[in-house]
Amino acid sequence: MKGASMSEKRQHFLKEYDWIRTGLMFEPRGHDMMSGSILYAPHDPQNDVAVLFIETSGCLPMCGHGTIGTITIAIEKKLIVPKTPGIVRMEAPAGLVMIAYKEEKGKVRSVKLTNVASYLAASELVVESPQLGEIVVDVSYGGNFYAIVDPQKNFEGLEHYTAGELLQFSGILRQRINEKYEFVHPENETIRGCSHILWTGKTLDATSTARNAVFYGDKAIDRSPCGTGTSARMAQWYSKGLLKKGDLFIHESIIGSKFTGTIEEETSVRGMAAIRPGIEGWARIYGENNITIDTDDDPFAYGFQVI
Repeated sequence: MKGASMSEKRQHFLKEYDWIRTGLMFEPRGHDMMSGSILYAPHDPQNDVAVLFIETSGCLPMCGHGTIGTITIAIEKKLIVPKTPGIVRMEAPAGLVMIAYKEEKGKVRSVKLTNVASYLAASELVVESPQLGEIVVDVSYGGNFYAIVDPQKNFEGLEHYTAGELLQFSGILRQRINEKYEFVHPENETIRGCSHILWTGKTLDATSTARNAVFYGDKAIDRSPCGTGTSARMAQWYSKGLLKKGDLFIHESIIGSKFTGTIEEETSVRGMAAIRPGIEGWARIYGENNITIDTDDDPFAYGFQVI
C-alpha cells in the first residue's frame, strides 16, 4: 500500500483494496457488527506497529475496542515485540496512540490506550427525527465524530428503547445531521462527517458513571462501551465542566460491559479545549481462523449484505 503515514495508507486502501474489507467484514465471512484490523510495519522507527481498522462501514480513523483486541492478540501471539515491554507505540490513521498493557503468564489481562486528542466539536445542534421528533445533539470527536443524544424531551434514555428501536432511529438521524451540518477535523481533512450516534441513559450498575449504546455502520449497535465513543463523551463532559482530570469515567455498554476512562492530558486542537483520554479494558482470544477469498470460484467472494 502507498503512503507515508497510516492516514495516507487508509486513503489508498479505500481506493484500491476495499474488496479486502468487504470480503472479510460482510457475509458470508463476517456479519453486520464485524470489525477487524490489519497490521503494518510502523513508519517511524520509534514506534512498534501501525494498524488499519476495518469494519462494515469502511476504514475508521481510530477504533478503541479494536485497539484493545488487536494489542491483546498481537502480544499473546507475538505478532509484535515492543521495544519497551508493557508499552506499545501504535500508529493509527488518526495519529499516534500510546498503549500500556498488563501481562500475566503469557496472557494480556488489560490494555490501556491513551487516545488522540478529543474535543467537543459542536453543541446543542437541532435535528428532526421522523420517529422521535425534534432532537438536540452534541457532536464530539474521539477518533471519529459522534452525535451524542442525551435524555431530553423527545428521548427519555436508552433504557426505554429496544436495540431494534435504536437502530431504526439512528440511520436517518445520522443522515439528517450530515445533511444539515459539516464536521471536518481541523488537522486532517480526510477525517470528516458524523459516523456514529451515541445514545445515552441510566447505568445498570450504580457504581458506573454513564451508559451508552453506539450506532455505527448501517445497522450495528456496539456491544462494547466503545473506545472512541467513550473518548468523545469524556471530551463532551470535560468541555461542559462535568469531568475533570483525576476523575474516573466508568462507561457501560448496552450489555453492561465496562471501560475505565481517565483524562491523561489537557490540551487543545486549533484553539479548542481538548483532552487525551485514557481508555482501559480487556479482550480475550476465542479462536483462530483461515479465511480465503477466491474470485475465480466464489460468486460471493467480495461479500454481500442483505439489509
